Amino acid sequence: MVKEIQLRITLKEEELDDILVLKSAIKLDINKATIIGVKVLRKSIDARKPKIIFNYKVAVYIKQALPKTSGYQFDYKDVSEAKPIHIIGFGPAGMYAALRCIELGFKPIVLERGKNVKERRRDLKAINQNHIVNEDSNYCFGEGGAGTYSDGKLYTRSLKRGDVRKIFENLVYHGATDQILIDAHPHIGTNKLPKVVQNIRETILEFGGEIHFETRVTDFIIRDEKIKAIQLNNDNEIFVKKVILATGHSARDIYSLLYKKNIALEAKSFAMGVRVEHPQHIIDSIQYHCSGNRHQLLPAASYGLVQQVKNRGVYSFCMCPGGFIVPAATANGEVVVNGMSPSKRNNLYANSGIVVEIDVNTDIPKYEKFGALKGLEYQKNLERLAFTSGGRSQVAPAQRLTDFVEGKLSPTLNTTSYQPGLKSAPLHSLLPKFIGGRLRKGFESFGTKMKGYYTKEANIVGVESRTSSPVSIPRNNQLQHTQISNLYPCGEGGGYAGGIVSAAMDGERCAEAATGNL
Repeated sequence: MVKEIQLRITLKEEELDDILVLKSAIKLDINKATIIGVKVLRKSIDARKPKIIFNYKVAVYIKQALPKTSGYQFDYKDVSEAKPIHIIGFGPAGMYAALRCIELGFKPIVLERGKNVKERRRDLKAINQNHIVNEDSNYCFGEGGAGTYSDGKLYTRSLKRGDVRKIFENLVYHGATDQILIDAHPHIGTNKLPKVVQNIRETILEFGGEIHFETRVTDFIIRDEKIKAIQLNNDNEIFVKKVILATGHSARDIYSLLYKKNIALEAKSFAMGVRVEHPQHIIDSIQYHCSGNRHQLLPAASYGLVQQVKNRGVYSFCMCPGGFIVPAATANGEVVVNGMSPSKRNNLYANSGIVVEIDVNTDIPKYEKFGALKGLEYQKNLERLAFTSGGRSQVAPAQRLTDFVEGKLSPTLNTTSYQPGLKSAPLHSLLPKFIGGRLRKGFESFGTKMKGYYTKEANIVGVESRTSSPVSIPRNNQLQHTQISNLYPCGEGGGYAGGIVSAAMDGERCAEAATGNL
């Protein structure tokens, strides 16, 4: 017999090895000896009050052994001689599109502009240490996409877009810890994601798919409103039947190519701002109501904040407890910052994007001349501003949080996790008033919501500009582009996802749509 129940465990009780069995027996009013095992289905922490509670959803196995196998099976077939589907981009959307093609009996041929995870590391080192950006291999481009080396958060609100559990099970199948099936806010970690991504690549190759790294698409040959062929950076031209476009939110050359060819695009609202970095112990003390070090059973504390300021949302984005700030530029001449956390979230700092909503239809009238690319051009200008104000390298402009709000230059900055370094700059006057003014009011509000958050011990670092794509590629109900019938815009780059999981689910949906009538 299996019974699913909810348990509430105090921090003191959590220290006991057999507490789940004991509490299950009490709740079910049965003899503890009849419980063969307890499987944790869900776990979360409620730290809203000083008495911290661990909430569990568990399956109690009474006189019955726990199952040893996953509920999901992946029916991968040999597709080496099957009909091909071309996939541009090998981030979460492209990877899951390829895996789903194999399940459906079609051969994925993946074209990825960047390098594999191992070779990609050298280019990340060059950004951090030498301030050199490889425009095809960086924190955004390469095997696994932006998620591989920028955290690995798996939380999503897109529960109606696909089978979230299957996405998680597939990650576990490819080497992620099964803890992601349990945690309310699952996270793999930047140090472990590259191996998972490599294993996904090996599965695709094992079953007959193809993956071509350092292969950038430079042109589409279009006839009769269909893509007939793709031109590549190596001067090769390949003929195609169906194309899944999963290039991510930073593939500006693809947007420009489509725009120049008069292929329908739409400007999309997005958000930009800064990244704020606190010592982790400050966030722990606020969230866990403690002084000194947090309890050893508690993870590095996170937070989520939002405030309406002059009819625009100011909110935290991609919060990274125990993490690092990293340079996420995709071209020389720009500075972009992002955050990541290792699996243990054991770094000394907590960082988060704090961004302002931008309505591209009303907030940037001077950019109307750029049409569908107006948000992208606004984004680029802010990144160039960060580059020049940081000293024309990957050194980022920064300010103490309190100085930013009070409108004064910081004579000194706090220590930071950002490896290229920081330069004191008057971000309060450099940022557009539309963004900077709202950020200042937002930080003041956050300081009242989280006592101790507003502190001179925090830095703000510019700029956080790649929260999502400022361009969308329209598609119909069959997921086809509204103009090019064999093109399937997919994932974050198309404007249809906002993270690893939602991009993966959209990749699966596009694979199903692209293979449906072949």
